[in-house]
Amino acid sequence: MATTMNQEQLDQHRADLINALDQGQIDQVQRLCDEELAPVEIAHIMESSPNRVRDLLWQFLDEEQQGEVLSHLNEDLQQSFLGQMSAYEILETTQELDRDDLADMLQQISPQLSSEVLGLMPPEERARVEGLLAYPQDSAGGLMNTDIITVRAEVTLEAVLRYLRKLDLPAQLDALWVVNRQFGYVGTLPIIKLLTHSPDTRVREIMECDIEGIPAITEENKVAQIFARHDLVSAPVINDEGTLLGRITIDDVVDVIRDSADHTVMSMAGLDEAEDTFSPIIKSSRNRAIWLGLNMVTAFIAAAVMSRFEASIVQIVALAVLSPVVASMGGIAGSQTLTLMIRGMATGHVNRNNLHWLVGRELGVGSLNGLLWATVIGSITLFWYEDLALALVIGAAITINLIVAVLAGATLPFLLKSLNIDPALSGSVILTTITDVVGFLTFLSLATLFLL
Repeated sequence: MATTMNQEQLDQHRADLINALDQGQIDQVQRLCDEELAPVEIAHIMESSPNRVRDLLWQFLDEEQQGEVLSHLNEDLQQSFLGQMSAYEILETTQELDRDDLADMLQQISPQLSSEVLGLMPPEERARVEGLLAYPQDSAGGLMNTDIITVRAEVTLEAVLRYLRKLDLPAQLDALWVVNRQFGYVGTLPIIKLLTHSPDTRVREIMECDIEGIPAITEENKVAQIFARHDLVSAPVINDEGTLLGRITIDDVVDVIRDSADHTVMSMAGLDEAEDTFSPIIKSSRNRAIWLGLNMVTAFIAAAVMSRFEASIVQIVALAVLSPVVASMGGIAGSQTLTLMIRGMATGHVNRNNLHWLVGRELGVGSLNGLLWATVIGSITLFWYEDLALALVIGAAITINLIVAVLAGATLPFLLKSLNIDPALSGSVILTTITDVVGFLTFLSLATLFLL
């Protein structure tokens, strides 16, 4: 029986597994897969291994294990394995999975193959999965599971307990959902209250009404905020009419939080958070080439600005030496503000209502830091080149660039969001262009005006 293990144990099992595969020790590989490793740990090992090991390991898993492992793999690997399977094989492999996990997987394959899988399902099961597929994957409707238990407000707790004994209870059951005759969401009956109150008590007397239903169209990041704000383990999902559709559980929200963090970090470098670390060279090169090409364009924009001042740079070589300092200081200051704003937007702390105050605050921070580092860098320049005018020029340029940088960093996320562009993906490139152009333009313009 596989048990949860720490990272050191997992690394050791991974080494044992790869060694057994390399030496053709089939019995040892099978034993590790069946007895030592849980599906989530097998998925982790597969994500941490080259394609050769993944393909070999996959062959040692039975259909039930394959389904469990698939549910824990990243989207790239899900697409890879599902794309090699027929509709019947996909259905057999995923029949033990929660319907929300199956719906997520069907969105990773072609529409034709997805339709074939749905066509093989019993009508009732197909209707449930199609209901989940009707909502975007990154919405509350896409996150929810339809395995819910509902009760009516007028029944007694004794009747509820008798009802529960007849059911196959879903995992992570912390509450039952109270509905009316039209299946509209009314309230929540926590399991702890069900177990600790008198059997003669009616549901309406102890049910809680403070947990509001989450509209199915709510974005997943807002769902995560609701869970964090109210310390929820599960929450009901409703449609526009208030009808109960399903529930979202904390394990799905943890995945959202993890994916959101991965997305922010990876997007800063122009990468997809689901990108496979061990993907083929050509595929990885193609994905990264697009971002490199975009950065090349921004670099040439900055170079074009500098080219307008070739005569000045030729006469004062120090301008070429010091220009990167101005651009770099602005880039760092802007990135700090940009990161702060994107994080604030993701957590719900920053919105249009407090944007005006935050912009003013960041301008204050930028001005103070601009004056501080203008003094420091100006002093270094004076000591280095013994030229007071040059020191004053670079000090002024740094102050201006830092102010522009924090202003851009504070406003860009909202501007991009209003244009339906991901701030985490595009913000850093645009910000770098702004700080480079403004830094070079300001420094070289001031130098041309006052030093020549």
